[in-house]
Amino acid sequence: MEKPKHHIFVCCSFRGREIKGKCIKKNSIDLIPYIVEELADRGMNAMVSSAGCFNRCDDGPVVVIYPQGYWYGGVEGEDQVDEILDALEEGRSEEKYLIA
Repeated sequence: MEKPKHHIFVCCSFRGREIKGKCIKKNSIDLIPYIVEELADRGMNAMVSSAGCFNRCDDGPVVVIYPQGYWYGGVEGEDQVDEILDALEEGRSEEKYLIA
């Protein structure tokens, strides 16, 4: 497998073995298959991983992209994901969702 250009983490609110945060309650886990499919459709060299709690519950659902270090909040659906991936393809961040 070729090293991915981007690694996208989706907060799934795990703290240890427990689900405690708000992201999972806002269906963050449902974003993962959509992101994976969208990356494939776009031919983007990226991988997606679920992540434990990022401790930014008030900003959730939270999506983090490395190596760029983009932290996005309020990513609640396909429209937001599309805007973020459009920006990533263009080599920039999507400012309206940045939190950190």
